[in-house]
Amino acid sequence: MSAPGSYSVTERLRDGREVEIRALQPDDRDDMLAAVGRTGTQSLQRRFFVVKRGFSEKEIAFFINVDFVNHGALVALAEEDKCKVIIGGGRCIITEPGKAEIAFVVIDDYQGQGLGTLLMRHLALIARKAGLKEVTLTTFRELAFNRHFYASAGFVEIARNDMSERMAGIMAREADWGLDPTKRCAMALRLQTRRGAI
Repeated sequence: MSAPGSYSVTERLRDGREVEIRALQPDDRDDMLAAVGRTGTQSLQRRFFVVKRGFSEKEIAFFINVDFVNHGALVALAEEDKCKVIIGGGRCIITEPGKAEIAFVVIDDYQGQGLGTLLMRHLALIARKAGLKEVTLTTFRELAFNRHFYASAGFVEIARNDMSERMAGIMAREADWGLDPTKRCAMALRLQTRRGAI
C-alpha cells in the first residue's frame, strides 16, 4: 500500500464541524488510547468482538506501527477545548496481492455525522492509488449502520461458498468468539471498477 505517511485532508461532518483525516503517526499512541476510552461499550464490542478497554503492548504496537506498505491507518481528529483529538479511525491491511481487509471505529459522540463514510472514502482512495483491486470486511448483517451502510457505499455481500479460505477462517473465528454466524456477513468492494460514492 503506497500511501504517504503525510496524508492529510480537511473535511466537514454533517453538522458542519471540521475534521482532519490524516495518516496515523507513532506519536498518536496516547490520543488513540484516549479515544478508545471515550468509545462506548457497544461500539467497542462491534469493532473488537469483546469489550476492550485496554490493550497489551503487543496490540498497541500492531495498531500504531503502520508502514503504509502492507498496513495503513488513518485517524480523524476534531477540535475539542482548543485541542485536536482523535475521534475515529480506519485501517487497511493487505491480505494477499491486490486485496486488503478494512475496519473502522468512530467514537459515540461523532457517530451519525458521516465520519465513517469519510474515513472509508479516503481509505479506498489510498487503496486504489496503491493498485488494490478489492477491500473486504466482516460486519453485522442486521444493524442499519453496518451491512446497509456498507452496501450503500458499493460493498456486496460475499456468499459463503464464494469466500476465500482466509475469509471463511475469519468468519469461523468470529463464531468461536460467540458471534452468531447468521447475524454476520462478509462484504467486498471492488475498487478498480467502482465509480461514485467512494
